[in-house]
Amino acid sequence: MISIYLVSAVVLAYLFGSIPTAVWFGQAFYGVDVREYGSGNAGATNTFRVLGPKAGAVVMFVDIFKGFTSTNLAYLIEAGQSTSNVQFVNYQLALGVIAVLGHLFPVFAGFRGGKGVATLFGMILAIHAPASLLCVTVFIVILLTTHYVSLSSIMAGFTFPFSIAFLFKTSIPSVLLYGIAICALILITHQKNIERLLKGHESKVYLFKNKKKKI
Repeated sequence: MISIYLVSAVVLAYLFGSIPTAVWFGQAFYGVDVREYGSGNAGATNTFRVLGPKAGAVVMFVDIFKGFTSTNLAYLIEAGQSTSNVQFVNYQLALGVIAVLGHLFPVFAGFRGGKGVATLFGMILAIHAPASLLCVTVFIVILLTTHYVSLSSIMAGFTFPFSIAFLFKTSIPSVLLYGIAICALILITHQKNIERLLKGHESKVYLFKNKKKKI
C-alpha cells in the first residue's frame, strides 16, 4: 500500500520545483518575462543575462532552496515508515529529481521552465554537502575567469560525479549513478549554450558590473 506520506512528498516536491522563480520575480520587479528574452529559459542563467547579477542571484538562491527543500521531504516519508540509510538517500534522490522535473516543466508557468542547474545544486547540497561545496568552488572559479554562466554550470555539474567517485568515494551506488545522470542532463539542456560557446557567441556575465541589460 502506498503511504500517504510518500504521495504527499512526491506532490509537494513537484509543486516546489514548479515555482517559476525567474518568471515571477522578473514580472513582479521588472515587468519582464525572461522567457521572452535571451535564451528563452526561465532560470537563473537567463535571469543573470537579461536582468543582471542582482536579479540572477535572487533567482539562483530561491531555485537552490527549491531543490534543497524538495529533497529533504524524504524526512516526511521517514516519519511515516522506518527506512535504512540507503533507502532514505534513494528517497532523497527521487524527490530531488521530481523537483527538477517540476523546474523543467512547471505547472505554474505553462510547462516552460529553466534548465534545472540551481535546483540540481540544491538537491546535491541536501544529499552530499561536501561535494556540493566543491561544485560551488568550481562554478565560481570558472565564472570569474571566463564570465560564462553556462560553462560554469557545466563544469560544476561534471565535478559532482568525479568528486563523489574518486575524492569522497561514496558507498551508495545510486548516488554515483545520479551524478552521471546529472552530466547527461546538463549536456542535454545546454546544447544551445554549447553551440554558442563553440562559435564564440555565448553572452558573458560580469558579477561586479551592476548594469541591467536594456530590453
